[in-house]
Amino acid sequence: MAEPATLKEAVAWTDACGDDDTGLSCLMAQAARGHRVLLAGLLAEIGLYPGQDRALFALWENGPQSQNALARIIGIDVSTMTKMLQRLERSGFVSRSPSPSNGRISIVSTTPKGDALRPEVERVAAEVHRRMTRGLTPEQVEALSSLLGVVRANVCREAGACAV
Repeated sequence: MAEPATLKEAVAWTDACGDDDTGLSCLMAQAARGHRVLLAGLLAEIGLYPGQDRALFALWENGPQSQNALARIIGIDVSTMTKMLQRLERSGFVSRSPSPSNGRISIVSTTPKGDALRPEVERVAAEVHRRMTRGLTPEQVEALSSLLGVVRANVCREAGACAV
């Protein structure tokens, strides 16, 4: 089955968890897929693809970075980072220039056009958070965040795949 394009399709797609669709793995998969589709839709409205928001936030928070450092900060493969930066550069949101100390290293910076996008990216992040936590009290949101942090640490440690 093809990857879902809308939140409704994502819910339908992940409903096929078998007899135990309330199992933790199924619920995690459904929530993650729903989040991804929701975020993708909102980012598309401002001309971004999923993940590009994380790269921009990393640059806004940490300043210009090498491509390798940026990939490490957001936890993705360097080849994926290169492809993402090519798209961001074509859109005019970032620029890459040789490092003054080592011309083989590219330094990535946001452009004025990229910096102007920050309020919209922050709005999207806030909207995703609002929609994800609708119906939860602030205490429940805090507890959920804490519990998911523990689950993430457990899964990442077992998989050896992500920095926590």
